[in-house]
Amino acid sequence: MERLELNQDLAHEVLEEARKRGASQGDVVMAESESFFVAVRLGEVEKISQAQEKRIGLRLFFGASSATASTSDISKESIARLVDDTCALARLTAQDPSSGLPLPEELARSIPDLELFDDRARALSVEEKTRLAVEAERAALDFDPRIANSEGAEFSTQIGRVIYANSHRFSGEYRGSTYSLSVAPVAQTNGSMQRDYWYSTQRKFSRLEAPQAVGRRAAERALRRLGARKVSTREVPVVFDPEISATLLRHLSAALSGYSLYKGASFLVGKLGERIASELVSVVDDGTIPGALGSKPFDGEGLPVNKRTVVERGVLKSYLLDTYSGRKLGLPSTGNASRSVGEPPGVSPTNFFLTPGSHSPEQIVASVDEGLYVTELIGFGVNLVTGDYSRGAVGLWIEKGKLAYPVEEITIAGNLKEMLCNIEMVGNDLELRGRIAAPTVKISRMTVAGN
Repeated sequence: MERLELNQDLAHEVLEEARKRGASQGDVVMAESESFFVAVRLGEVEKISQAQEKRIGLRLFFGASSATASTSDISKESIARLVDDTCALARLTAQDPSSGLPLPEELARSIPDLELFDDRARALSVEEKTRLAVEAERAALDFDPRIANSEGAEFSTQIGRVIYANSHRFSGEYRGSTYSLSVAPVAQTNGSMQRDYWYSTQRKFSRLEAPQAVGRRAAERALRRLGARKVSTREVPVVFDPEISATLLRHLSAALSGYSLYKGASFLVGKLGERIASELVSVVDDGTIPGALGSKPFDGEGLPVNKRTVVERGVLKSYLLDTYSGRKLGLPSTGNASRSVGEPPGVSPTNFFLTPGSHSPEQIVASVDEGLYVTELIGFGVNLVTGDYSRGAVGLWIEKGKLAYPVEEITIAGNLKEMLCNIEMVGNDLELRGRIAAPTVKISRMTVAGN
């Protein structure tokens, strides 16, 4: 059976076959990827895998009804079946007046090179990739005698290509890569054991943190948790380290998603143009940053991505929308359609971050007479409808402006609406370590529940 090459011409051929079968509109997503993963523990390889994958996803509209299907069999016969099956499914689906492609004039007119691809992975041998994980773990184990064990280290690579085409004659493609290195050491003293982690993820291999730096940082994080204790229940200022601040932004992005909004499942319904946070809070979604993990030249529907201020000095300026959720809300798409092969579009941020403030993390901690510095959250006790927030936490207790001792088995509770409004200091330590990022943040008061 002849295997076909994925390209834009094939995508348009598929759409033409669908048109001949009566489809009024449609789009195609094609993806190919090469991935590698290795996990080591105490210097020995525990898991290793390498894979290649090609898939085609087809979405077709018959008037206002639609269906989506996919295949990983890239042959003429399989693609013909994909078209037939998707047509049959679409004819059976209920009509939805909000469905359909974006208008032709809304589609991206250019496809910028955002420096998303680095094929260094192909030049690295399996031994070299494994050595990176081994060195990161060894750096953690050698850092301090109290690092007595390890949950392991991992190194992974993924390089891929995305092709998108629709029946408005738009087509485009781009390549991307991701390199990731992580380690999770275990610290032990006087019968007490604690684990923590650190990681580095980048589009370009050369930008990864060195294995030694990842290992040392992970060891430092594990060691600072030794001797953790509980604290009694009280209301105090709470400082989120950047990794934890980013989780606050994740909740915010979910509440800003058009799908949550039109379903009435967000505490931000109807808040456009209103103050939802402290004046210190400005949030940007920017899919145009070269080399960033969330960047892409067009969204999952072929619309241009852009830089958008979502929250400006506490005022909500924009939701995050694709075409469908925008039509439901009577608003244009914001270019935030995301897509996996074989699924209809959804909404996700690109590079979504809280803009940095003027205070160093040390200054923020020094401003707290008594409070909590959070380094890890546990559980998922967040209600996006009401904003109620309650999560298990691990961190360091602050006394008289100093990190005094580690704490665990506590819960922090509040409401996202109040938490956003009670942000009273924002750090200057923003790093785009992921698609969603934030600097250190101080919330003036939350309930810390312990003994």
